[in-house]
Amino acid sequence: MKELPASYQQFLADKSEIFVLAVKPVLQQSAADQLHGVRVTYNIGSTGHQAHLDDSIPYGVIVEDID
Repeated sequence: MKELPASYQQFLADKSEIFVLAVKPVLQQSAADQLHGVRVTYNIGSTGHQAHLDDSIPYGVIVEDID
């Protein structure tokens, strides 16, 4: 498995364990293919944070958004 790029590691550095568990698999997927960045959304309610690959975001970049 590829190591996460520094930008992803820095993004996760001050996040809670629950947040990291929710988004890290997608960051790992992004690091594996090195094609797309990641959009992290916050959904009000029980679903909380979610992440997905986004082909409009360059690899190594994370964009936070509200769904």
